[in-house]
Amino acid sequence: MRHIAVIGSGPAGYYTAEACQKQFGEDVRVDIIDRLPVPFGLIRSGVAPDHQSIKGVSRRYEAVALTDNVRFVGNVTVGSDVTIPELMGLYDAVVLATGAPSDRPLEIPGAELPGVTGSAAFVGWYNGHPDFAGLAPPLGGPGAVVIGNGNVALDVARVLAKTRAEFAGSDIVSHALDALTDSGIETITLLGRRGPHQIAMTPKELGELGELQRAAPVVDAADFPPELDDALLEPGLRKSVTHLRNFAGASIDKPVHIVFDFFAMPVRIEGDGRVERVIVERTRLDERGAAVGTGETYAIPATLVVSCIGYRTPRIEGVPYDDRAGRFANDEGRVLPGLYAVGWARRGPTGTIGTNRPDGFAIAEKIAEDVPHGSGKGGRPALDALLASRDVEVVTFRDWQKIDAAEIAAARIDSPREKFTSVTGMLDARGG
Repeated sequence: MRHIAVIGSGPAGYYTAEACQKQFGEDVRVDIIDRLPVPFGLIRSGVAPDHQSIKGVSRRYEAVALTDNVRFVGNVTVGSDVTIPELMGLYDAVVLATGAPSDRPLEIPGAELPGVTGSAAFVGWYNGHPDFAGLAPPLGGPGAVVIGNGNVALDVARVLAKTRAEFAGSDIVSHALDALTDSGIETITLLGRRGPHQIAMTPKELGELGELQRAAPVVDAADFPPELDDALLEPGLRKSVTHLRNFAGASIDKPVHIVFDFFAMPVRIEGDGRVERVIVERTRLDERGAAVGTGETYAIPATLVVSCIGYRTPRIEGVPYDDRAGRFANDEGRVLPGLYAVGWARRGPTGTIGTNRPDGFAIAEKIAEDVPHGSGKGGRPALDALLASRDVEVVTFRDWQKIDAAEIAAARIDSPREKFTSVTGMLDARGG
């Protein structure tokens, strides 16, 4: 029998568990360990609350979780409740599937001012992650700046721009919905260092901005290269650029504006004790396609700045780390003998949810190469004994189903669930 511990219950974790089931059949036991009492990682706390169809993938993970040889071990923090060396002593393989939940720092003067937040924190706030439920971003307006030209920046801008009615059917948490309803923001500026041809925004997400009730995207036609150049783009990017060109030609007759400010690099944030403005330097593309400053600067008034410039995997004591890439140091998923990394923890924050599936299967194959048969380690019973000796209150998948049912029962009429935003609330619901 092979005993495998997977740290992290998001897509990478469950795809890895599924792959191990297919690789080893009944000759495996997989424990999926998470510090929260609820599973599914970024499906719950990272995917935009108005993108419910994407969250449907959790049903696949649930099917894996309810099998006899896969177990969810929630409310267990690796590093304090149990260490990596301890897990490696109990399991034939330990797989790091922790994702990249920490914001890449915005390293410009003024980034520490109140009113500046990273996208992980802001997205966690409106999704009800316990770490960020008390964020209370300043939404008094009238200006907000979103730094970045990827889908996360689009999600943030769209959530800031929507009316309360447009969130019907979403699982946005009540404290965020109430705050956004009272928001005074009238202009949301998306800053991108390069131009329309260099965005990392997908067509579906970009097209949604043209369908908002009270908000209109604003694009300057002068920012585009000749339209014939669009033919050189890959199809998805070409569709996205077509959306931008259509936005540039549309009338702007709505009270809230989402302004695409291309060739714009934030150089500092200013304010008297809080954010008041972002100083931006105009850029151009050099012969390599990199953005370089021109020396021309201007100010954008803002009381809220959300940085969407990327994520990093948090360090775990004793695990080799790649500072430059912001992920665990690994060789195609192998970190140390018996220790592996998968998903964003392995390759950095790139790809979609589905990208994690082949990644999980590749790691399962490596485990099969490295662990041709079980070593007789203690596995699941040994972990249970260790956690019990430390009075760790473990949450199982059956417990999560009780939390899930309680959230659904508490839902507003226009929402599929009312999320618990504290660990205490989750644990209390489990006991109901």
